[in-house]
Amino acid sequence: MKKIVLTLVAVMSLTMSFAADTKNNANAEQQAYNMTLNYERLSAALNLTPDQIDEVKDIHKNFCAEMMSAANASKADKQAMIDKAVEKDLKHMSYVLTGKQMQKYELILTNTLRNRGLMK
Repeated sequence: MKKIVLTLVAVMSLTMSFAADTKNNANAEQQAYNMTLNYERLSAALNLTPDQIDEVKDIHKNFCAEMMSAANASKADKQAMIDKAVEKDLKHMSYVLTGKQMQKYELILTNTLRNRGLMK
């Protein structure tokens, strides 16, 4: 009887450990799609004017919402949704940013996506 109880406890602890690892992996993957950023640092890096800062914030909020939608999508749709969100973000940013600012923004965005494993 003692052996049965100890075996049951061991199996339950392994199951709970596996469930916790699965939940942590899901949270880590979800965090990769969280594209919020520090607008002060972006403003300094791109040398944005006050008007540009407001427009960039609005565009980036939409981008963040689209990326979170991609995070919740099925695996088959994720990459297409990411690509569409990035394309839309770059298109809208090109209306607000100068050519030099746009080059820097593209570099920042590309590196961010690569570091998070969202772009290959």
